[in-house]
Amino acid sequence: MPPLRVRYQTMEFGDTDIHIRTLRDNQEYCDTDGVAESLGISSATWPLFGIIWPSGEVLAHLMQHYQVEGKRILEVGCGIALSSLILNRRMANITATDYHPEAGTFLRHNTDLNDDRAIPFFRTGWGDHDSRLGRFDLIIGSDLLYERGHAAELSAFIDEHANHQCEVIIVDPGRGHLNGFSRMMAVLGYTHSQSIPANTDFLDTPFHRGRIIHYRR
Repeated sequence: MPPLRVRYQTMEFGDTDIHIRTLRDNQEYCDTDGVAESLGISSATWPLFGIIWPSGEVLAHLMQHYQVEGKRILEVGCGIALSSLILNRRMANITATDYHPEAGTFLRHNTDLNDDRAIPFFRTGWGDHDSRLGRFDLIIGSDLLYERGHAAELSAFIDEHANHQCEVIIVDPGRGHLNGFSRMMAVLGYTHSQSIPANTDFLDTPFHRGRIIHYRR
């Protein structure tokens, strides 16, 4: 199996530069020991964690100036964890999670690239009951609802790790499963509102169907 091909880039967030190592493209694959396969991650979905997606960029730009002082923050399904890197640069209390076995390795490499402190990372699935995580004041994520079943799993995971008073921010590109997720969040006691990103000039492609959804309890 050939070695992974990666790319390095610097992304600008105002006066802040974030250096990133990602997969070169979404055709990369390396599961020599079969760890990802044992977790149910196919060769087709394996590279998705290592690409910066438009929703992830939108969330990262939102986190650039978001009020986070005094909040314990969790990024769910972080992938390449661009938002976590931004928040870490702001010295926020950020923890990242992802199911992919390589996400933590890339995150550690990227924090080193930026000469920043290590970000706590937990490899965990939404169906896992991971008591190590604890509870959070702000939970964020982007482009999480790939399949219909994800709505129930994600809402349950969020509820397990949300403080009684908690804010949740999801950036969704419009895959079609958002309404079901919002209904499940309402059952759990969350109100929600939607907005269109104020500016997406930093994206290479239009974000016409994309929304930022705020849930509060």
